[in-house]
Amino acid sequence: MEKYHPFCNSLNSYSRFNTREVLVGDVVVGSDQPIRIQSMTTTDTMDTMGTVEQSIRMIEAGCEIVRITAPSKNEAENLKNIRDELHRRGYTQPLVADIHFTPNAAEIAARIVEKVRVNPGNYADKKKFEILEYTDDQYNEELERIRERFSPLVKICKEEGTAMRIGTNHGSLSDRIMNRYGDTPLGMVESAMEFTRICRDENYHDIIFSMKASNPQVMVQAYRLLVATMIKEGMDYPLHLGVTEAGEGEDGRIKSAVGIGSLLEDGLGDTIRVSLTEEPEAEIPVAKALADRYASPRTAHLPEFDSVNYHPFEYEKRPSIQVQNVGGEEVPRVIIDLSHLDTIAPADLKPSGLYYNEELDKWTTADAAADFIYIGKKQIEFELPGMVSVIQDSDVWKDAPQTYPLITDDLSNTSKELNFVSCTLSKINEDFMQSLPSNSVLILEAETDHALAELRSGFLTMDQQLPVIIKRDLDNLDREHCRLAASTDIGGLLVDGFGDGVWLNGDEDLEFINQTAFGILQATRTRISKTEYISCPSCGRTLFDLQETTANIRQRTAHLKGMKIGIMGCIVNGPGEMADADYGYVGSGEGVISLYKGKEVVRRNIPTSNAVDELIDLIKEHDDWVEVGAE
Repeated sequence: MEKYHPFCNSLNSYSRFNTREVLVGDVVVGSDQPIRIQSMTTTDTMDTMGTVEQSIRMIEAGCEIVRITAPSKNEAENLKNIRDELHRRGYTQPLVADIHFTPNAAEIAARIVEKVRVNPGNYADKKKFEILEYTDDQYNEELERIRERFSPLVKICKEEGTAMRIGTNHGSLSDRIMNRYGDTPLGMVESAMEFTRICRDENYHDIIFSMKASNPQVMVQAYRLLVATMIKEGMDYPLHLGVTEAGEGEDGRIKSAVGIGSLLEDGLGDTIRVSLTEEPEAEIPVAKALADRYASPRTAHLPEFDSVNYHPFEYEKRPSIQVQNVGGEEVPRVIIDLSHLDTIAPADLKPSGLYYNEELDKWTTADAAADFIYIGKKQIEFELPGMVSVIQDSDVWKDAPQTYPLITDDLSNTSKELNFVSCTLSKINEDFMQSLPSNSVLILEAETDHALAELRSGFLTMDQQLPVIIKRDLDNLDREHCRLAASTDIGGLLVDGFGDGVWLNGDEDLEFINQTAFGILQATRTRISKTEYISCPSCGRTLFDLQETTANIRQRTAHLKGMKIGIMGCIVNGPGEMADADYGYVGSGEGVISLYKGKEVVRRNIPTSNAVDELIDLIKEHDDWVEVGAE
């Protein structure tokens, strides 16, 4: 195991990673500037007025930097008309040209807009998914070819004062990088560094980095590794954070918060975009809610801990023993709190995914059904389904022994079967851990406003391998802020392999709480309870109505638990991101799509009018289809 390398200022007290400042028009990014909010238009860039109107809606929602796709010279040239019309209307927010495959478009755009985004995976390469063995000489020849293609843009940006985002995407790494480094965070970092070294050779430093992936775990690891690499090589460029192809609705918000929030917690990130398959102005409030958590100083100062057992650049599950059905190789468990109810009836379990049919006298469970119900000092007067257990306060058990598992902080009163023991970081020490019965499951809860770091410190402080449930109380937060805070604080631990279960409390209804808990587990891929959709947020390259198509595919396939379906507007990231999906639906031309099995295209030029039916036929052809309601 490679020795731990620092990737942030501190793991136990909040401190923003200090970068240089980069000017993007009048907006300063980096250093101690506010975390900037940006989004991307979804209109055809040749539709000047449509793009202007959408940009204004984004700006008025709070967008500080507007990105617009420029897939060819024509779109790049039309950026001037868009810019001029925005200026005429009094909007001077900086514009960013989004470039893939077309260096000539980038060179035109760099003289018009304030920033150019290039993807090192396809700026000078076209992905062929070829397996080649490069000798060092051949690899260096490839790097010289890239230098010839990329240097002209660097010189123009330097001359014009144009900023540049070097934005690596996990789904579009070049064949050269894939064959030498693999589909890994290291490959993503090296892809960016190839282009960065060319910039530095030209003494050009108005650079912002991004390391985007649809998998939050890969995304988090790639950014950390990038910062560690920058520290080793004496670089200090700002970071733009985003989870690409996050999707829509609550799933897109949870997945984005897991990735973006985890990094913001450690002081990484200077500008963010939440990529939702919705109208771009809908992204802005979500991004602002994430950024606003770091606008005020954090008060927590946590004790130092030994980081030797912390592996930030790769996933390594914290080992734990199995206590009944918690810990070990079991999936993370979910606890739902019913203790606030005056009495508990079978219908009260429905929001937790447990359904009682009175006529049949039968329980049925959803895929996202809670495993434990906490009832405090209350009683259950009916027979429960066998797959759910009750947790009761131990002082009630003391007076009238029950068969339920106990929750306690009094170790003189324990069960012979299963004990849930409440604790905080301040309580964890050698004496406390040694006093725990071997059938204990810890309930670890934060006491400070730096919850993720505090809970992480708790995991790294304890030597014993007892299972640990992460508990997070989020009272006094509305639905959106509760979802984002829980996804950040709990999701950030799960992507690092910490936690054997989740207990989430808040002021929102139980169905929301349960869905959020299972949504976090789904986003971190630690427990799969539904179909996962990897869908891009749309842009001017999109070749069909992405929102309508995603909704249609979701309606037809939402019962396929555990399946990953990619829905991409165009081929920029489509084939690459398909590598992380079981099936892919990718725009390939006006009114037509291609279907993928994994990263291999298997059907081409399918009219969008019947493409969803073709997708379902493809799933059936590979025996992955199940009928709705089938056991």
